[in-house]
Amino acid sequence: MSDRILCVDDDPSVLAAFQRGLRKQFHIETAQSGEQALAAIRTNGPYAVIVSDMRMPGMDGVQLLAKVKAITRDTVRIMLTGNADQATAIEAVNEGNIFRFLTKPCDAEKLAKALTAGIEQYRLVTAEKELLEKTLRGSIKVLTDVLSLVNPAAFGRASRVQRLVRRLAAELKVELSWELDVAAMLSQIGCVTLPPETIDRLYRGEKLSPEEREMCEAHPAIGHDLVANIPRLEAVADIIACQNVRFDGTGAPPNTPKGSDLPLGARILKVALDFDALKTRGLTEVEAVLRLRQHAGAYDGQVLAALEAVSNVRESYEVREIELRGLMAGMILAEDVQTVSGLLLVCKGQEASPSLCCRLKNYAKHTRIREPIRVMVRTEPRAAAAETVPPQPPNRR
Repeated sequence: MSDRILCVDDDPSVLAAFQRGLRKQFHIETAQSGEQALAAIRTNGPYAVIVSDMRMPGMDGVQLLAKVKAITRDTVRIMLTGNADQATAIEAVNEGNIFRFLTKPCDAEKLAKALTAGIEQYRLVTAEKELLEKTLRGSIKVLTDVLSLVNPAAFGRASRVQRLVRRLAAELKVELSWELDVAAMLSQIGCVTLPPETIDRLYRGEKLSPEEREMCEAHPAIGHDLVANIPRLEAVADIIACQNVRFDGTGAPPNTPKGSDLPLGARILKVALDFDALKTRGLTEVEAVLRLRQHAGAYDGQVLAALEAVSNVRESYEVREIELRGLMAGMILAEDVQTVSGLLLVCKGQEASPSLCCRLKNYAKHTRIREPIRVMVRTEPRAAAAETVPPQPPNRR
C-alpha cells in the first residue's frame, strides 16, 4: 500500500468508482484535471502509477502524461479512454510513453491487473536506479581513495581545483554540474602512473625530461580510460580527456575538438587547472588571472570572465596552528602534512573530510606526524559566493 496511484478524470463519478473498487488493494488518490494532477505531483509526488482519462477539458490525457514524463520520469503512465481509435493510441504512446492503453468501460479486475503490473514496473526501475547510484558513488569513492593514498600531491591539487570549479560552474550556471564536479575530482587520476618526484616537478613548473613530459602529457588519456568504463561517467571521461586541450586547438592531435566543440566542462577545467598551477608557483590571484589573459587563445573567454568574477569573491579565513587531534572536517590545510621523516601524507590546500581526519589520526598511532599543523578555518563570509554543496547525480536513468 506504500506505492501510491493517482487517477485523473474530469468525471467525479468515475473517480468515486475507482476509490470504491480499488481502495482495498491500492493507495488511490484522485485529481479532476490535468492542472490538479500536476499540482498533486509537485506537492505529494512522485507517484508509482498515474492513470489518466484521454478526453478532458483544457489539458487532455496525452498532454498530461507527456508532462508527467518530463517531471517524474520513473512514474508509470496508463491511459484510459473511451476512444479506442488507432490514432489516439499512437499519439498517446508516442507523446507520453504509455505503459498500458485501456478502453472504457474497463472492469475492476482488468484495471487492477494493469495497476499491479505498473507498480511492479515502477519498483523494478527504481530498484535498478538505486543500485546504479550506489555503484556510481562507490566507484568514484574508490578512485579518489586510491589517488589520495598513491599520490597525495595529485589528490591535493584535484581538491583545490574542485573547489574552484564549483564556483565557476555556479557563476556560469552550468547544467549537470555534478558531472563537472566529478571530473574535477578525478582529473588527476591518471597521475597514479607518474613517479612522485615527477609530479612534484610538474606542479612546481620545473623543467621536465623528455620522458617525464611524455608521461605527463599521457595522464589525461589514462584518466579517461580508467573512468570511461564506469556506467554514466562517459561524459566525465570526455572532460578528463580534454582537460589540457587549448580552446583554439593549437598543438592538439588531429580530430581533437576545439572551440565550442570542446566540452564546456573541459574548458572550465583547463582554466581551473592552469590558474591553480600559477598560484602554486607563487603568483597572486590577480597575477594569475592576468597571466591567463596573456594566453587568451588557450581559454574560453566566457570562462575567463567567470574566473575574474569569482576571484574577486573572498571568504575570510583565519590561519591557526593546531595539534592533529584538533583537526576537524571543513578545515583547509595551509601546509603539507608530513611525517617527521619528511614523507608527504596530505598536500596543502585540501579540505579535511571526516575520513581524512580519521585516516591521519589512525596513521599517527604508528608513525610520528609533524605537529602543529597549520590550517585555515572559515570565519565570516564576505560575499554570497560561499562554496556550494557538491551536486549529486540526477535521479534519472
